[in-house]
Amino acid sequence: MLSLFVAVYGMVFLTELIGDKTFLTISALATRSRPGPLLGGVTAAFMLKMLAAVLLGRVIAALPGGLVAGLSAATFFAIAVAIWRKQPEGERQEPAPVRHWSGTAFAGFVAIFCSEWGDVGQITAATLAARSHAGFIVWLAATLALVTKAVLALTVGVGLRRWLPAPVLRVGALCLCVVMGALSVLRIDL
Repeated sequence: MLSLFVAVYGMVFLTELIGDKTFLTISALATRSRPGPLLGGVTAAFMLKMLAAVLLGRVIAALPGGLVAGLSAATFFAIAVAIWRKQPEGERQEPAPVRHWSGTAFAGFVAIFCSEWGDVGQITAATLAARSHAGFIVWLAATLALVTKAVLALTVGVGLRRWLPAPVLRVGALCLCVVMGALSVLRIDL
């Protein structure tokens, strides 16, 4: 079982890390949010998405591409609109305090849960779960691989927050979400 765990972790981590929009999304959110609640929200989303992958197996791969692309695009565009509508707060060294940690966790959850369905990492986990008949091991390893990716993305986002002024980060996050939404509409993977 350890070899299966290592194989699933490695395969999902590598497939998700290379050219994945989720990494960019988490990094962009981390430039404006507290890392702890954000990590909690994205972890919950990853757990549910990998549970769906294990339970549904090959069904995820058969979802219509238009549905997956449309959901991803809508999510990225909604995040872009939210960033655009929020008033700039000027330069700051630390992230602005949020009214409640649950808002940040919810934003992270929605951004991840509503996008990237049927991606390579999910299909990999679904295939390995179907082949190994060890759903829990596949789910655990795949979820931990995604959380590792999230921690790396959070590190990048927090680092950017330290070196770039808030207005630059706001415009960058807005542009990134619009580009990712457009790519989702066109169904082009980075």
